[in-house]
Amino acid sequence: MPHKGVPRVGGPGTTAGAALLGLALAAATLSGCESGGTGRTTSPKPVSVRLPPRHAGFDYQIGGSYPPPSGVRIVSRDRSDSPAPGLYNICYVNAFQAQPQERSSWAADLLLRDSRGRVVVDEDWDEALLDLRTPAKRERVARRVGGWTDGCADKGFDAVEPDNYDSYTRSHGLLTAADATAFMRLLSRHAHARHLAVAQKNTAELAGQRGRTGLDFAVAEECGQYDECEVYAKAFDDRVVDIEYTAGGLRKALARWGARLSIVRRDVKVSRPGSAGYVREAG
Repeated sequence: MPHKGVPRVGGPGTTAGAALLGLALAAATLSGCESGGTGRTTSPKPVSVRLPPRHAGFDYQIGGSYPPPSGVRIVSRDRSDSPAPGLYNICYVNAFQAQPQERSSWAADLLLRDSRGRVVVDEDWDEALLDLRTPAKRERVARRVGGWTDGCADKGFDAVEPDNYDSYTRSHGLLTAADATAFMRLLSRHAHARHLAVAQKNTAELAGQRGRTGLDFAVAEECGQYDECEVYAKAFDDRVVDIEYTAGGLRKALARWGARLSIVRRDVKVSRPGSAGYVREAG
């Protein structure tokens, strides 16, 4: 989802910090948090998936689908919508947080709670964070998200975009990067079994965990604005789609990466044509 003005772990000047976090996380995962206590970790088994083309026309339509503009080859849409015929289609799934209208349908113990029993909420979007602190809870959440992923596959999408990978940074220390990567590993395995590619959404500081999590490409918001495009481009061999939300961010992204990555500017609400705030620009 669009960045919301909250402090960002992957913001300006954090590339070195991201590398240090990656090293720390790699060390932590040697304990085998998802390996049944054996101390061993293995990468998800490679499967046949279709990857997005590099440096292709892109449109971000998670706020509602509409006919893609001329020249678009990649489109991302919400899981409630259908793929665009003849294009590379990415299916948006809010995987790490519960949207307000769905909160009551989640088991109470799967909503992250603080020491006083209060649900931890991403206040910018009024979304409850999901509790991913134990293998058992991760499995339960993954089963539900896996059902949504099945729906994406059944509709004919090519890939899935699990949003809010970085929710641990908004958890007040209750969730860790290791929790996030362990959960993403489960999502990737299931998506790959359905022959869907899996996008890393934002979270530049974890791009170095790609091999462990099984992620295939990146969907980055404002990587031009925050000087993060290089992190994603290196980790995913230029298979990066970038959404900028300001004219300045678009200029920065295009100046350095316009010949290599798929870049578009959208309005923050990702609205449809005809809406008062609709914005779409591409290089």
